[in-house]
Amino acid sequence: MQILNFGHPLTDGQVAAVQELAGQTVEGVISIATQFDHAQPFAGQAQQLLQSEKLREFPWQTGKFIVNPPSLAIIAATLLAELQGLCGYLPTVIRLRPVAGAVPLEFEVAELISLQQLRDAARTRRSS
Repeated sequence: MQILNFGHPLTDGQVAAVQELAGQTVEGVISIATQFDHAQPFAGQAQQLLQSEKLREFPWQTGKFIVNPPSLAIIAATLLAELQGLCGYLPTVIRLRPVAGAVPLEFEVAELISLQQLRDAARTRRSS
């Protein structure tokens, strides 16, 4: 399994925590610098990001991956929509949280969230 990292760099401890929570070996971390130009449409920038050199040959429909989304919510939402279109499902994402009392500030892996499972469960709760 790969981690597609669109956020801040991940520590070895964070990668180990993802591996433990996923119950799968992390074979690698693909880090993609995510800086969007606020003067340009985000949809096109998300498409370009996912066609970048590091991801051009990624096996979207058969590859195993977990996403560390960027911190800015609208960029994360745009990327997740593009990813869903490429692979046919919503990916699992990493949620980081601040470590209580840590000085300087540091983050730990809080959970892995399967966005596809959330979507599927929500469909069963909607009313007609």
